Formats: sequence, structure tokens, C-alpha cells
Amino acid sequence: MTKTYAQIVKQIEVLKQDAEKVRRKEIEGVVGRIRDAIEVYGLTAADLGLAPKSATGGKAAPAKKRGRKAKTAKPAAVVKFRNEAGGTWGGRGKRPQWLRDALAGGKTLADFAVK
Repeated sequence: MTKTYAQIVKQIEVLKQDAEKVRRKEIEGVVGRIRDAIEVYGLTAADLGLAPKSATGGKAAPAKKRGRKAKTAKPAAVVKFRNEAGGTWGGRGKRPQWLRDALAGGKTLADFAVK
């Protein structure tokens, strides 16, 4: 027999409810095992990285981060070429329009080199 859309939607809702019940039961078990381990090893919130900040503003030891390293700041771009109007270019990336126009007009890069 072919099920109707309404029957399938109802079945989905029943499955969602069943899944939530199973999830809650599993969480109870996990929390119980965690509590047992805390008691056995005498762990504190600070040991777990859960302690609130102190009144002096100190922080609990941060957990180790995994993945990418922090980016280092790039040094300021060095200006290698400059025109009379104050336009600059560091020699990297696409040439600015003022430089392309000047080169098309017969100038050379040496004419704009910063000394």
C-alpha cells in the first residue's frame, strides 16, 4: 500500500520524538559517567576549563587550539614607484591605471622608480 504525504509526515514526527527520547537517555548515561570520573579524580571546574573569571580579570587556562596558526602581521608595503601626482605602486599585483597610461605614452618604469 502506498503511503500518503500526511502519513509520512506523521511518521517523521513520531521518529523525531523517539530520537529525542533516546538522545536524552544517552545524555543521562554520559553525564553519569562524567560525574563518576570527576568524583574519582577529584577534578574541579578549573581543571576542566569551566571556572568563571576571577574578580581580578584573570582567565582560566585556555584549551589548546588545533588547526591553523595565527597569521602574522604583514609588513607595510614598500613603495617602489611614484608619479608626480602622488600615485604609488609597490611593484606587486596589477599595475595602477596611471602607470599603465604613462607606459603606453612612452615612459619607462625607471622614470617612476623611488630612489
